[in-house]
Amino acid sequence: MKQSIIVVSLATAAIFWGAKVQASDEVFTWSCSESKQFKTSGTTEKVRLTWESKTYDMDRQTSLPGSLRYKNTTTGHDLVVLGNKAMLFNIKSGTRLADFCQTTEMKTGKLPHLFAGAEPFTQN
Repeated sequence: MKQSIIVVSLATAAIFWGAKVQASDEVFTWSCSESKQFKTSGTTEKVRLTWESKTYDMDRQTSLPGSLRYKNTTTGHDLVVLGNKAMLFNIKSGTRLADFCQTTEMKTGKLPHLFAGAEPFTQN
């Protein structure tokens, strides 16, 4: 009996751990104006951005209420996510790389996946 409980507990833990890993590994494609595109994966606190075949790890920053912001201070990449769109900047060069970016889900009126599990309407 004790062995069965241990096996079931270990199996349950493995399932939940695997689900958490898969959720953070899920890749979301963002389509932007001017036929630009980037991809994100990760959690609400840390995002991995793929832009022009290069990958950047970005940390969540304090942002205005109703938005999320992620930066890679080394490269200057700065992702600002609002309820209905995202914008990608390079703050080192002072350029907007992509504008009016949305995931497929956002085009149907849903909030960006990065807002899941976050309270985007208050500052961190």
